[in-house]
Amino acid sequence: MPADLDAALRNPVPDTLNGRLREFGTVRGRAARFAPDVSPFGGMPLHPEDGDWADLAALCGPGEPVVLVRAGDGPPALPIGWRLERAFPGVQMDGSAAPGEPDDDAIELGPADRAEMADLTARTEPGPWLARTAELGRFLGIRHDGRLVAMAGERMRLGGTGGAGATEISAVCTDPLFRGKGLAGRLVRAVIAGIVARGERPLLHASAVNTGAIRLYRQMGFEVSREMRFDLLRTPDGG
Repeated sequence: MPADLDAALRNPVPDTLNGRLREFGTVRGRAARFAPDVSPFGGMPLHPEDGDWADLAALCGPGEPVVLVRAGDGPPALPIGWRLERAFPGVQMDGSAAPGEPDDDAIELGPADRAEMADLTARTEPGPWLARTAELGRFLGIRHDGRLVAMAGERMRLGGTGGAGATEISAVCTDPLFRGKGLAGRLVRAVIAGIVARGERPLLHASAVNTGAIRLYRQMGFEVSREMRFDLLRTPDGG
C-alpha cells in the first residue's frame, strides 16, 4: 500500500475534504469538518496541537457536536472545555480481496429516491444519515413490490485515483422484514464492483463490538486492518 494512502486511511476526514469531496465540507489549518447536513464527522492530525483543536472548534461553532474520526485504540485527550459525550471504538476493514459482483436487481438510487432512503435508514440505523449524505457517492438499492427494502453506497473517498485511491462503503441496511435473504451482501458486492471498476480499493468501518457484522464482512473477503475511533465530542461553549 502506498504510504500516502496508508496515512489517509488512518486519518480519513482531512484527506477526503482536502481531496475528492472537498465541496462537502470546510478546512481550516489542519482541521476539517463535513458540512453539518452531510455528515457529523470531523478530523485533524492524529497528534493534534492546541491550534488544531482551536481550528476544529472554529469550524464547528461553540457547544456543537462533532464525531472525531481517527485511527487509535482509545478516546483522545481533550483540551479544557471540550467534552467527550460518547466513546465509540471501531475497526477499519480492507476489502482488497473481497470479490465484487454486479447485481441485476440492484438499481442506482437518485434524487427521486431520497425520501425512501431517509425512511429506510431512520428505521434501520446503519450509521449517520443526514439530508445530503446521499450526495457523497453512488448508492444502490433493491426494491420489492416497488418499495425500497435494502441499500448500500459510498461515503468517504480517500487518496488519488488510478489504483491509488480508496472508497468507503457505508449505509448498508435492510428492512427488518427482508433480513436473512442476503440482500445486504449482494448490494455490498455490487458496490465493490463499481469501486474496483474505477481502479480503487474498497473499505468499510464497523463498530468494534459488532462481532456479527465483522464476521459477516470477513466471510465476504474483508480483513480488519486497524482500530479506529468515532468519538462523539462537543466543542467548548462560547464565551
